[in-house]
Amino acid sequence: MTDAPAPRPLFPAPPRRGRAAHLIIAVALGLPLAGCSFDLGSWGSDDKPKPAATADKPAADTITPQDVNSAKDHATRGQVLAHSGKVDEAQAEFEQALTSDPYNIQALYGRGLIYQGRGQHQQAIDDFTAASGLSPQKAEPLVGRATSYLALDKAKQAATDLDEAVQADPNNVAAWSARGQAYERLGDKAKAAASYNRVLALRPNDGSARSGLARTGG
Repeated sequence: MTDAPAPRPLFPAPPRRGRAAHLIIAVALGLPLAGCSFDLGSWGSDDKPKPAATADKPAADTITPQDVNSAKDHATRGQVLAHSGKVDEAQAEFEQALTSDPYNIQALYGRGLIYQGRGQHQQAIDDFTAASGLSPQKAEPLVGRATSYLALDKAKQAATDLDEAVQADPNNVAAWSARGQAYERLGDKAKAAASYNRVLALRPNDGSARSGLARTGG
């Protein structure tokens, strides 16, 4: 049995000189295969009650409406800067947003994408985990976290996230594609092939899914 290819990272590492340009494209697109958008403005910050405070985060009831509004403004500016290719400045805005409101989902997700683009996968996983906890049944942070898990050779954890992601959003091409990679890594050709078939049902000309299907005999 031939080994499955290494998973395609969310943002493959570019040559040093082209790194900034690559990050611009990556952040603008959000995830490969247009699976999710960088703009999470419609999610809001009230999908679920705020979690209990931790040692390094203020209690939810200490966050004022002004803090929440300030965080939204910083997160929005972060998105604009990211789309403009100013990734360092975008991260600074996301950091400011999270200083005002540690539960701002846009800032957590946006910063997670930037961490991921820089190969800082554990930091990305932490942010995607927080975003997912605040907004359950959203596929995007699950796909983001799964992609970093794959980059860290943690295919089992990735598959678990992606099973949940495709349930949350059955039409998410990025989730199905990453699921195929995860199960291929785990040696489950049946589930991998089913995932690649789903990608092709949603996007018939997807070359990566066709290649995956050929490898898995689907």
